[in-house]
Amino acid sequence: MSKPLSPPPNRRPAIPAPGEGKRGEQGHIGYLLQQAAAAHRLRMERALSDLRVTPPQFAILTMIAAYPGISNADLAKLTSLTPQTITVIVGNLEKAGSIERQPSASHGRILENTITTGGQSLLADCRQRVAVIEAELLADLPANDEQVLRRWLVRTTL
Repeated sequence: MSKPLSPPPNRRPAIPAPGEGKRGEQGHIGYLLQQAAAAHRLRMERALSDLRVTPPQFAILTMIAAYPGISNADLAKLTSLTPQTITVIVGNLEKAGSIERQPSASHGRILENTITTGGQSLLADCRQRVAVIEAELLADLPANDEQVLRRWLVRTTL
């Protein structure tokens, strides 16, 4: 009986770089989406770090600016973050003076979130940095393909 083949001692299989092997065009689409999202998040973390803003905080500020008076429950739905995570992020943004919370006029138990003047200024700084990252991301994509990509990404979430 022969022994199964195994790598020589102290040799591990080579891990492919992004763009190679299963991390390249022949990889599973779900994995490639996750890989791209992780790389994009890391770029955002680096770009926003000196502003002391995380990508989830940026998303929350963006949604509060777009939908003034939005509740934490609706923020969780819009950002795909857990209610517990939203509570922490909103609390930190409120302590920093970037947002304010007021009881809803129609439902006293619901708190409505609005962005402050300082929060708007912070969001504008964040948007400038994220715009550079997004421009780099789209630089090699033909202009007519961007809309196709956007439609496809939206459809994957429906």
